[in-house]
Amino acid sequence: MTPMIRTIDSHTEGEPTRVIVEGGPDLGPGSVADQLERFRNGFDGVRSGVVREPRGSDVLVGALLCPPADETCDAGVIFFNNIGYLGMCGHGLIGVVTTLRYLGRLTKTTCRIETPVGVVAIQNNPDGSVSFDNVPAYRTAKNVQVNVDGVGTFCGDVAWGGNWFYLVNCPKETCDLANVSAAQALATQLRNQIHSVGFPEVDHVELFTDPNHNDADSRNFVQCPGQEYDRSPCGTGTSAKLACLAADGKLLPGDAWVQEGFLGTRFRAQYRWADEKHDQIIPTITGKAYVTSETKLLFDPQDPFREGIH
Repeated sequence: MTPMIRTIDSHTEGEPTRVIVEGGPDLGPGSVADQLERFRNGFDGVRSGVVREPRGSDVLVGALLCPPADETCDAGVIFFNNIGYLGMCGHGLIGVVTTLRYLGRLTKTTCRIETPVGVVAIQNNPDGSVSFDNVPAYRTAKNVQVNVDGVGTFCGDVAWGGNWFYLVNCPKETCDLANVSAAQALATQLRNQIHSVGFPEVDHVELFTDPNHNDADSRNFVQCPGQEYDRSPCGTGTSAKLACLAADGKLLPGDAWVQEGFLGTRFRAQYRWADEKHDQIIPTITGKAYVTSETKLLFDPQDPFREGIH
């Protein structure tokens, strides 16, 4: 019999998530971080086969449900994309919770989910949206300048929001949907340059500008590690943005922040300080996901693209 993996697809404010709900690899005991390493080292073909063409696409983010080591958690999850693995994924987490709710596996108003970079607390809201308290976010460098040949000098911050970001203010037309190719090219150059000046850990670039909608505070374009852009406002990117705003005293704890994404969809956010030092924050991000399909992915041993097109 041809091996089969069952998945549930959803999108969170435009960005797709594919959750493996049956047929995934047995990663053994231990923390989700430990299980991620076993997934990476022993079953990477599953990752690429699930999200890459011909079964998927470069924009797709995958999620593997796994048992949590933390006994206070209801589930564990490993996020991955077309080139590798993600520490956390905000839109993906909302998609996972919505999928678990759709399957009837999650009926509680609140829950906790273990990720490779820490535990996140979840709130299921009456309107169908999901709020989550992210892992601690913080800024590590302010006003880092880089030069892009033929374009100019840019200045931005380096921050952690569950993934590493270089956040740069740009002209409004840069974050216009009609200019997506130019935005992708610029973000790729910025990532290369921020690596060259001593920040090799940065794998996401967030361009931000004034919003198009009156109910939003900022508009962003987020370039992900696999050269695709986030269709949602990006949960980890919004968390990194809040960390920078908090560090500069431009947003107070509990104040609302509405982050508009490249498609015009919005995440609502706020934060609290993680500790008395006030050098890290706990962001709370709210968004909504929609289940779009149930799929059985078949992995024929004779298929030359069984593990995806590389």
